[in-house]
Amino acid sequence: MTARRCIPWPDKRLRTVATEVDEVTDEIRAIWDDMIDTMEAMPGVGLAAPQIGVMLRLAVVDGSSERGKAVRLANPEILHASVELREHEEASPNLPGMSAKIKRPRAVTVRYLDETGVITRRDFVGIEATSMQHQIDHLNGRLYFDRLSKVKRDMLLRKAKKLAG
Repeated sequence: MTARRCIPWPDKRLRTVATEVDEVTDEIRAIWDDMIDTMEAMPGVGLAAPQIGVMLRLAVVDGSSERGKAVRLANPEILHASVELREHEEASPNLPGMSAKIKRPRAVTVRYLDETGVITRRDFVGIEATSMQHQIDHLNGRLYFDRLSKVKRDMLLRKAKKLAG
């Protein structure tokens, strides 16, 4: 298990839709392990495979306060989202030093393949719901700042460019 390097924005892979996973294999489990190590090293509450340059529909989410309870997901899809929104400061290791307040549904029901290859449905609430939606955005070639108004997005990206020097 290894913490991997997160690819920097504007790498085109961050704008590419990830490929579906046909089955959960030992190779997939090893990628998830590396993703968890990478997420813990940030530290963060989630990570999608494209963030480390792996173009598969894989994500990990751990919003637990004690950590070590990461949910491993392949091909996650949102089946239902609450109407109630929750605002949260979001960031990405692909654009270090930047963040923005984003409003997303407070709760989501997600269907995915779990680490044993079984199709699972699970409700995510609060920080885990926010992270789950954030990771699915990554799997679809979107980043959190795509949810900002054009003016706010442009300001954030200009500031990020300055920081990158």
